[in-house]
Amino acid sequence: MSENHELNGHQRRKRKAEDTARPRTVAAVLSPYAPGVHREERNRDAKLEEAVGLARAIDLDVCLAETVPLRRVTPATLIGKGVVERVKANVEEQGIGLVVVDDRLTPVQQRNLEKALEAKVIDRTGLILEIFGARALTHEGRLQVELAALDYQRGRLVRSWTHLERQRGGFGFLGGPGESQIEIDRRLIGERIVRIKRDLEGVRRTRAVNRAGRRKARLPTVALVGYTNAGKSTLFNRLSGAAVVAKDLLFATLDPTMRSIKLPNGKSCVISDTVGFVSDLPTHLVEAFRATLEEVLEADLIVHVRDIAHPDSEQQRADVEAVLHDLGVVEEGGGRPIIEALNKIDALPCDVRRRLETRSHTGAERARQYPVSAMTGEGVDQLLEAIGGFLGRAGEAREVAVPLSDGATIAWLYRHGEVRSRHDDGEIARLTVALDAAASAQFERRLAR
Repeated sequence: MSENHELNGHQRRKRKAEDTARPRTVAAVLSPYAPGVHREERNRDAKLEEAVGLARAIDLDVCLAETVPLRRVTPATLIGKGVVERVKANVEEQGIGLVVVDDRLTPVQQRNLEKALEAKVIDRTGLILEIFGARALTHEGRLQVELAALDYQRGRLVRSWTHLERQRGGFGFLGGPGESQIEIDRRLIGERIVRIKRDLEGVRRTRAVNRAGRRKARLPTVALVGYTNAGKSTLFNRLSGAAVVAKDLLFATLDPTMRSIKLPNGKSCVISDTVGFVSDLPTHLVEAFRATLEEVLEADLIVHVRDIAHPDSEQQRADVEAVLHDLGVVEEGGGRPIIEALNKIDALPCDVRRRLETRSHTGAERARQYPVSAMTGEGVDQLLEAIGGFLGRAGEAREVAVPLSDGATIAWLYRHGEVRSRHDDGEIARLTVALDAAASAQFERRLAR
């Protein structure tokens, strides 16, 4: 058995070496930017740099990268005719085989650009899907990527290719008389999507069983979330002593990893490393990774890891919070408790770092923000103490009313909280109970169910 594993590993390394030896695709990256269409608060240079980073994440050889100002959106091609002609000249001169447009293209816009440039064109969503496909390692991760890709592809079966316009005869499952190729492709994609969703439902059930086991063992869960390449995996390794792949690379982590760690107060918790978020993340991508992101939905505490040295750090923060809001994690006026790990302080100038540390220790955010360096370990002990203090902190006593017939919930309150008084009023048990943060979050979820 071990020899087979070694052989498979050798084959994988050989294939990787062969892939490395192949010439890389020469690519151009265009980052459209229009005030009123794109958010003006996002740094243009940082936006372009991120797009180039996404392209290089799948080993594209980027020879042309530029921000494309848009006075108006051209319906047929998104970008203007002059830009198209200039890019086409570069495509011919530099042998560019792929043009990445860092925006969402309609199927018609994509097809028109490919005809005009005589090169393959993909948009931001297509590029992210390519990265996800290259990064996913587990069966679950591959299922989620395939689901997102099929959903994306289904939306593009709108006369994108000439062969889809042909009519064909057939019988049985091959398609009835007169069924067009586009209808067959759309139906086959729909059937595959149904099968994948069924498989992912099994993943959700397995995760639910695992979470129930942790709750029974009284192990609270801490989820690390953040923008891609913010340093979540490096911080996860630092906190847990694990060896999760951590690279200076966008979307280095797609498959979630969980470890049990011991906190400074002697208690234990489970910490989870999750997929990174990115700006303008398409809704169907979020939906496809919902099975993974359920670990965030069920977490007792969320640690938002931020690259505080990034020029777009504040906008990245807003992008992550927007995704969490879409997931129902962050709600108006409350929601899941969140603290911020302001990572990469080692990359800050000394004066900026001092101001940040002073503000986090004395300002309004002192209980929410913790400057750290996952690379050097600075500030990590204080972050662990904050996590332990939060999870172990008993909240103020609260009054709860539970039907006497619901003995399971009453017993749960006695097991997980400090019941200070109880008065049975007819069919209702009225209890005064203090719960720590983890138990309080669990109780709220129990009430919601």
